[in-house]
Amino acid sequence: MKTLPTGAAMLMAAGLAFSTFSSSAQAQETSCEIDRPVMFAGLNYDSALFHNAVARFIIEKGYGCKTDALPGDVIPLLTGAGKGDVDVVMEIWRDNVADAWKKAEAAGTVSQIGVNFDDAIEGWFVPRYVVEGNAERGIEPMAPDLKSVSDLPKYIDLFDDPEEPGKGRFYNCPSGWVCEKVNSAKLHAYNLDESYTNFRPGTGAALSAAIASAHKRGKPALYYYWGPTWVMGLYDSYRLEEPAYDAAIFDKLKTDPAPTKATAYPQSTVTVGVNTDFMKSAPKLVTFLTHYETSNSLVSEMLAYMQENNEKPEGAALYFLQQKPEIWKPWVPDAVAERVESAL
Repeated sequence: MKTLPTGAAMLMAAGLAFSTFSSSAQAQETSCEIDRPVMFAGLNYDSALFHNAVARFIIEKGYGCKTDALPGDVIPLLTGAGKGDVDVVMEIWRDNVADAWKKAEAAGTVSQIGVNFDDAIEGWFVPRYVVEGNAERGIEPMAPDLKSVSDLPKYIDLFDDPEEPGKGRFYNCPSGWVCEKVNSAKLHAYNLDESYTNFRPGTGAALSAAIASAHKRGKPALYYYWGPTWVMGLYDSYRLEEPAYDAAIFDKLKTDPAPTKATAYPQSTVTVGVNTDFMKSAPKLVTFLTHYETSNSLVSEMLAYMQENNEKPEGAALYFLQQKPEIWKPWVPDAVAERVESAL
């Protein structure tokens, strides 16, 4: 066995010591602030699942934490956040928040810590080519003067209902949804309930399928929809003007089936919410979640990617993290960003 020269032995010993120190420092740097998985609200719709997947990847790979998600509907999961069964809710719709969240917030057990996106939209739409045409597809404008819901009486024939001749068709939400009640009340207030069929598809998927079919065929359609969604990401829609949003009038639309006035939907702000015990025990993670910020158009783009590629939220999250580093890197410290990039 060879004996190393004294200098070489000292250098090797120093190198081993430095390597051990580096490994120890790295482990300490990436160790999670809490000793259990971070529990996310597994809200059962695409945009929330996408945000969960992005945040979970960053927390796992960048902060060294384990994560999990509790699947379910909005009200049970918001109630669970108040009880401490859920740590993080990536979408709290501030302008239409459930009573379960309001009660928990009043009790001090949950808190909204940052704005995920502040430009969520709802409204009545037509394909943009109906108003502006589409030269690439050889589509001439069908209704160049259509700007507002007040113009719809002039275009009954354009949006004709194949099952009720002489009437236009308005694609509403499925029965039982809050938006179905609001839209039905709007049809009455705008004096359109006699000239347009209030068509309620059986499911949300049937509504989106009807819209997709019209766009693919270059046909006219009048429909309610909202964003961020894959529909808004894939299909260029033109939102019709309505009277400016008025909270009192809008609230009445939810309960009065025959109002005399209507108003536009509010542009909603969607926040990130957390359980307050989690907020106290994981300040670094809360700082990241506070800085987490997207937009209606960005999320619709990612949901469209999911739809077109038959991709799961986790795949869309990886695509987002790989393609949009300029968006997510400012959310986290440089060292965290480097670890996330290495994991990609």
